[in-house]
Parts: sequence; C-alpha cells; structure tokens
Amino acid sequence: MKKIVNALICSLLLTLFATAAFAEASPERLAAESEAYVRSTAKDTPTAPSAIVTKVDEACALLTKEGPAAFSRFKGKGSPFLFDGTYIWIHSLKNTKMLMHPIKYKMEGNELIGLKDERGKRFFVAMNDVANEPGQGWVAYYWPVPGTKDIVRKVSYIKKCTMPNGVDVVIGCGIYNGDPVAMEKLDIK
Repeated sequence: MKKIVNALICSLLLTLFATAAFAEASPERLAAESEAYVRSTAKDTPTAPSAIVTKVDEACALLTKEGPAAFSRFKGKGSPFLFDGTYIWIHSLKNTKMLMHPIKYKMEGNELIGLKDERGKRFFVAMNDVANEPGQGWVAYYWPVPGTKDIVRKVSYIKKCTMPNGVDVVIGCGIYNGDPVAMEKLDIK
C-alpha cells in the first residue's frame, strides 16, 4: 500500500510540475509577462535613438551567432531586449513573416506585407525597403503603445541581419517617446 501511495504522490507531483511548466511556457502567458515588463521599463524621459540602435545591433549580433535558438531571449521578464517601454521584434525579409514578437504572439507565423496602419501605410513594405537598401534605417507608422489601445506615431529602427541558417531577417525596435530634437535629425521613411 505504501508503494502505491508513493507512486500516486510522485505521479501527482510530476503532473503539477508539468502543468506549472506548461503554464509558464504558454504563448499567452509569456506575451502578458513581456508586455507587463515592457510597461514597467517605460520612462517619463524621452528615449534616445542611439539606445534603440544599440539594442538592435546587440540583437543582430546574437541572431548572427545563435539564429532562431535565441528567440526566447527576446521575451519575458528581465529580457534585456524589453526596455524603455519598447521591445525588439523579428520578421523574415523574404516573405515578411513575423518570426518573433514578444507581445503580439498571434502575429508570429503570419505574413504581414499587406498590414496597414490606421492611416493606410503599408509599413512592413517600408521596413523591407529600408532593410534591402540601405540595410538599416528609420520607419514611422502608427501603432499601439504596449498595454494600451492608444495608437501613436512610432518610429522604428530597422536592420537587416543574416542568421547562421542563411535566412535574412529584419530586426526592428521602435520609439514611442522619442527626444524631439534627436528625432528631427533622423532620416525617417
């Protein structure tokens, strides 16, 4: 009888641990955690464009080395790629398929070439144009602030990067609260 009870307890504990691990790994939960963390990093002071460029460069270096295996490092509380009230996303250059989005996980796997902002701009087309030539730059469009329904002008830095598997990706990161003086100096598409 003692062996049966111990086996049942072990089975129950394994089930509980597996359920907890699944709940933590679910896309919904991870997106909610990422969004809450992004909101917690928002500042009242304007974000410098140079901070965005630095993070995108770091993301490109990581993806060049590790490829898709690094995608999980862009999500969740404590990720260095969730910062200043913003985040990094990654889409494929060839077919404009969202490969990784820390907050809007339902976009992952979808082709977004036809997506338009509220003013009708096909901003993924603009992003791919910048990624193709000159390889990096700034694109403006209208997008919701993380955790809100507020649609604002977002200016994103875009950079082309090639992963070890040979797939060209576009890494992007946007500014919701930019330094107006610094923003005026950018060549924005």
